[in-house]
Amino acid sequence: MTGYSLGILVLLSFNVIAAYAVYLPLAAGQLNLGIAGFMVVGAYTASFLTNEFGWPVAGAVASGGAVAAAVALLVAIPILRTHGIYLALATFALGQVIAAVFLNLEVVGGASGYPVTVHIEAMAVIGTAIGVVAFMALLSTTRFALYLTAVKSDPLVSDLMGINIRFIKVAAFTLGAAVAGIGGGLYAHHFNYIEAQYFSVMLSTYTVLYVLLGGTQTVWGPLVGALIFTLMPELLRSSAQWRYALFAIFIILFMAVRPQGLLTTGLGSYLRKRFAREAA
Repeated sequence: MTGYSLGILVLLSFNVIAAYAVYLPLAAGQLNLGIAGFMVVGAYTASFLTNEFGWPVAGAVASGGAVAAAVALLVAIPILRTHGIYLALATFALGQVIAAVFLNLEVVGGASGYPVTVHIEAMAVIGTAIGVVAFMALLSTTRFALYLTAVKSDPLVSDLMGINIRFIKVAAFTLGAAVAGIGGGLYAHHFNYIEAQYFSVMLSTYTVLYVLLGGTQTVWGPLVGALIFTLMPELLRSSAQWRYALFAIFIILFMAVRPQGLLTTGLGSYLRKRFAREAA
């Protein structure tokens, strides 16, 4: 495998991890535009643990995910009281605030960035992405996934059926932040340098587009969306400066024709039918 192909696979792996971090809260009807904020928490936490305390990289990355989840849990209760566009704005502001904190935190380099001494190979990143996909596929077969679909489809009926809507939303939001934190920790230790400016609102926006393009009704939607967003610009590389314009036109036309996303059948349909049978 050439270095170029391996680099594309690594980029795809990071995009897949970030896409599933967005997919979990979106599966419960929550649009999280602050996913980059949780990635930066995981990145700086994991890097600080390996740089300053000599932690093994696996434990540091896992701790980065745990800290990101703890931050999400702390803010989930007030933020998740909002709905729709107000929730999107609240998560957008949260991501900006978190990035600004690390941008001015001198102990981790501030605006100059933070070098990371420990390096992880590309295969570790790719393997983790495969593990995330496998975990999401397994999670989609559980009752928790059924509850996510129910809460997104009709919160009122879900509440009448005894589902704890608040708990499901907080759990989805927190679990998505944990996945984002792990992705941030992997990014820091693979590229060996991080700066808060990279984890901007554009990163969150692109990640949401991965999920919307692939489809939110099935667990494979984020994977397909990340594949398209990662590989399509490379396929259009021969168009030089026009490739991003062509890619943007493709996205606009695609969303006009398929606003529900590319994948609309499969497991998402199965879960809705199963929920309808149980409700009956």
